[in-house]
Amino acid sequence: MKKSFLLVVTAASLMVSCSTPNNSFYDSTFELADVQLLEGPFKHAMDLNLKTLKQYDVDRLLAPYLIQAGLEPKAEPFSNWSGLDGHVTGHYLSALAMYYGATGDEWCKERMDYMLSEMKSCKDALGNGYVGGVPDGQKVWDEVRSGNVRILGKYWVPWYNMHKTFAGLRDAWYYGKSEMAKKMFFDLCDWGASVIEPLDDKQMESMLNTEYGGMNEVYADAYAMSGDTKYLDIAKRFTHHRIFDSMLEGVDNLDGLHANTQVPKAVGFERTSEMLAKAGLPDEATEYNKAADFFWKIVSQDRSIAFGGNSRSEHFPTSEQWLDYIDDVQGPESCNTNNMLKLAQGLFRVNHDVSYADFMERALLNHILSTQHPEHGGYVYFTPARPEHYRVYSQPNSGMWCCVGTGMENHAKYGEFIYAKDGDDLYVNLYIP
Repeated sequence: MKKSFLLVVTAASLMVSCSTPNNSFYDSTFELADVQLLEGPFKHAMDLNLKTLKQYDVDRLLAPYLIQAGLEPKAEPFSNWSGLDGHVTGHYLSALAMYYGATGDEWCKERMDYMLSEMKSCKDALGNGYVGGVPDGQKVWDEVRSGNVRILGKYWVPWYNMHKTFAGLRDAWYYGKSEMAKKMFFDLCDWGASVIEPLDDKQMESMLNTEYGGMNEVYADAYAMSGDTKYLDIAKRFTHHRIFDSMLEGVDNLDGLHANTQVPKAVGFERTSEMLAKAGLPDEATEYNKAADFFWKIVSQDRSIAFGGNSRSEHFPTSEQWLDYIDDVQGPESCNTNNMLKLAQGLFRVNHDVSYADFMERALLNHILSTQHPEHGGYVYFTPARPEHYRVYSQPNSGMWCCVGTGMENHAKYGEFIYAKDGDDLYVNLYIP
């Protein structure tokens, strides 16, 4: 097996030797444009997903942003999941950027640029760097800034919501090559810094009990993009020590917790680790990597079922509850696997261990690929292990679930992890039929 793997590396290296220079933002990662999918189920899913994205009404997606900026929306906002207004918009922006990066599709670029222009109008109207669709956003963030972090629980999950906008702007810069997006991203980062600056450590820890997506990840990314250590410090402030400390000690304390609240935290631990290493802080980097890796191991090996998904009714079950998977209609959530793949890919960037690639292949083939309806392109929330059960697929401009947002991105970047590079070494990671 080892000999055949090395032969593949030698042959493949001839095909990519003229590729773009080493990616300095995501180490060992090829640009999406460097790897083209051939005909097969993954190419089908990628093409179908783009057709699905083209059916969404972008002005309805943007409406919450204009409303919160005091501007007249050009269309009515979506009513489904309105308490999280704006979250799918960030995912949609990311997906457009990924497709443009992968294919050069001009429609994607034009729509991405239109979204950025509208979002910039919202940012300029507010004048403080903020842009977002969180309902009553200015009130919420003023309360948080004053120390009333409990208000977050009354508005669903505002930081989780905002993370999608942060990530959308980052992706519009990285994949979409937009300098406007980069400027807006840093303005938003500075706004976020002003919100948490008055909070002490106890208030931060209390605030982080409420789902906050990967806010630590995007601030680590801000450091990667700028080299400014203030952003790395903020990434560390978004460390939820209830989870981080247990993971660092090798203690699994995840029973009963909302699963996709926890996975993005570990994604952020890993990304913070990478940036701490680049900042010349190896001891801290090792700690963050250790916490992220332990989380990945216990979830991928002890808390996931055969196809790579995890959670029942969105929560991590205890070991005594595992048999309930075959009865529960709300099986593993698609968002969880999306984020576990991010975590595995990040850990692989640091340590090219085959176990991360094995998990990526298992989860992509058996879960993520199946979360898209193969004919109309709708997205799946839950994949039950219940025998002879069924799944519910979304429709464009209707379902606005969290897994609709991650679904938009899932099928846009299948080429990103097929290969990896490290100096003159080429890694062939995935079987992609």
